[in-house]
Amino acid sequence: MLSTSQLLHRALRSFSTHARAPKYNPNLDRTGVFFTVDDFPVTGKPANERSEPAALQRAVSEWEEMAPYSNIGSLTKEQHAQFFSKGWVIVDNAIPLEILEAAKQSVEKLVDDLAHKLYQSGHLQNLYQDEDFQTRLIKIDRDCPHANVLLHKNGILPSGIQDTWSHPSLVAMACQLLGDDVDIVGHPVWNLRCKTPESSSGGQATVPWHQDNAYLDEECWDKLQVTAWVPLLDTDTNNGCMQVVERGHSSGMTAEHACCVGGTWYTEVLPEELEATLGCNMEFDIVDCPVKYGSVLLLNNLVPHRSLPNYSNGVRWSLDLRWQRGNEPNGFHGLKDSCLMKSGDVAVQDYDGKVDWGDWANEDRNVAQLDALTTDQIEEIQNVGETEGRSGPLDEHPELDTTIAGPWMNRWSPITHHNRHTANMDPDGAVAWLGR
Repeated sequence: MLSTSQLLHRALRSFSTHARAPKYNPNLDRTGVFFTVDDFPVTGKPANERSEPAALQRAVSEWEEMAPYSNIGSLTKEQHAQFFSKGWVIVDNAIPLEILEAAKQSVEKLVDDLAHKLYQSGHLQNLYQDEDFQTRLIKIDRDCPHANVLLHKNGILPSGIQDTWSHPSLVAMACQLLGDDVDIVGHPVWNLRCKTPESSSGGQATVPWHQDNAYLDEECWDKLQVTAWVPLLDTDTNNGCMQVVERGHSSGMTAEHACCVGGTWYTEVLPEELEATLGCNMEFDIVDCPVKYGSVLLLNNLVPHRSLPNYSNGVRWSLDLRWQRGNEPNGFHGLKDSCLMKSGDVAVQDYDGKVDWGDWANEDRNVAQLDALTTDQIEEIQNVGETEGRSGPLDEHPELDTTIAGPWMNRWSPITHHNRHTANMDPDGAVAWLGR
């Protein structure tokens, strides 16, 4: 719950922001941009409330000092420097293909389990077992709209993804960026991305411009969290690779975001806000990041990024896997702790990739959020779904509920598109946005 002073600070900032005229830049690419400056006026001010801009910039500049370059992993000295200066780096041939093949097998089993669950409940008439890794989910999603969300929402970490996340090659790179003498932990927010084609997803598989901090509590906004974006096939601008606004992290600030985009749970930051608050140049700083199978894109939690639309005929599968230092807060609103992957007492060359996952891998982070739902909220979800024309057979069964909700929805205002995802918000946190 926010303090009185924090609520007052937000209210004053919101008042001064909305008193200004929108700043629309006609020269910026608006592909994939959902909100407008009329919906969400440009503030030019950071969303940070705990630290001043000078302190935030200093914190980011110290990230590299805390982990000076060493050759304990695959990152070259140049790649190490690029990660800290530009906020991203692509590392080719970073993961053995046999490890990724095992991850794909885990994903295929998840798809198969979903197909059988839908089939047994009468929502699917065909298991589509003759389809392949890139097409089976498309057929399932066609017959049961939004079923792909159930895979993204799945909070149980299968063994193939476990072994990818904890693989010595990836953890060694994380140690190069975070330090070898500290505990390296896995962040509770990991994701399986099943980006279905634009023609069938209606744009709801395309993630807009955002900073990862927008989904987390401010306690971690000045702490380095390293994300490995791991594609499970070759990715390019046609099937929806990532775009990054390089150097967009250098101010250390988190920009104002809006929630929620379309019928999704996504936050978005407008290009004009990125320019006004973070000093980005949205005409020249955007970089396409095609990544080959076996390679990885490393990002920090402050650099703005998005995914491009998938114009191919197959699913673009990828993983988001994150690490940070064990002595720092993860910002996940107290819902789930991080998982120790490598102790600071163990040298990288002695790390074997074995992690004591315990119950952590089977602890669904969505459960804590869903347990807070009331009967009134469930009815609201149904009503919103009917209004959007999105209600369907899956929504009638709690175990097949395709809504995703989280505390980030309470932080950002204005919520100009109230949908079945925002309807899942915890009413105890509603003051955080209603008051603004």
